[in-house]
Amino acid sequence: MDDHEVAARWHGNADVWSRHVRAGYDTYRDHLNNPAFFALIGDIEGMVALDAGCGEGYNTRLLARRGARMIGVDIAEGMIEQARAAEASEPLGIHYEVASMTDMPMFANGQFDAVFSTMALMDCADYAAAVTEICRVLKLGGMLAFSILHPCFVFHLEAREWTRDESGAICGLKLGDYFRRGIGEDRWCFGSAPDRDEVEPFTVLYFDRTLADYINPLCACGFTIEAIEEPYPSDEACEAEPRLRKHRLLPISFMVRARKATTNGCP
Repeated sequence: MDDHEVAARWHGNADVWSRHVRAGYDTYRDHLNNPAFFALIGDIEGMVALDAGCGEGYNTRLLARRGARMIGVDIAEGMIEQARAAEASEPLGIHYEVASMTDMPMFANGQFDAVFSTMALMDCADYAAAVTEICRVLKLGGMLAFSILHPCFVFHLEAREWTRDESGAICGLKLGDYFRRGIGEDRWCFGSAPDRDEVEPFTVLYFDRTLADYINPLCACGFTIEAIEEPYPSDEACEAEPRLRKHRLLPISFMVRARKATTNGCP
């Protein structure tokens, strides 16, 4: 599995994904992941920042509205076309490039004050190479902040099954084979889409990795981890999206804020 296959899947998803995200169907993003992520990164006013794996630019635009000067990159040409169209319709000063997170030669060493990546690094075929390249384009002392699906709880395994109590309420999750490094394909749609059985699904690749697989490459590149976050749904979030209640038992996402502390592992 390589970048070309990842790019092909997401290019094929671009139209449906963009329409559904912009219609507000990604309620986990809106009510859980984004509030936690923006709290994690804090004030970004005036930063020159990269959105790595920006997709159709939904979060890139939100980051720009928070005061950062944004550049977005994504491996899928169709996603970048969607992002550029949104920028043309409502200019926020965002520039977009088609590129893999593992190879961004259009950017200089130490070009960015911060690199953000929301729910994208888990979809990268070579995560360690992406971290190395992100380190290269980030200035010394710069911030890397990213979110991914939580590798302990949402990896795609046959043994993964929600458990219920006598009343039928979800009370836990059965898991197994955590250490499998699997690569596979999943076809799905946003659960909050109306008439879910009638909306177009999309196909994504997935890469099963452990926490160590995500954290150790950061350390090898000279990053210092400042904070992690495992978002817990608020009362307000659960009211807006009742499906979030089960994630009061265990998190769906994992977030890291790190600082490029040395240049030992990259330029």
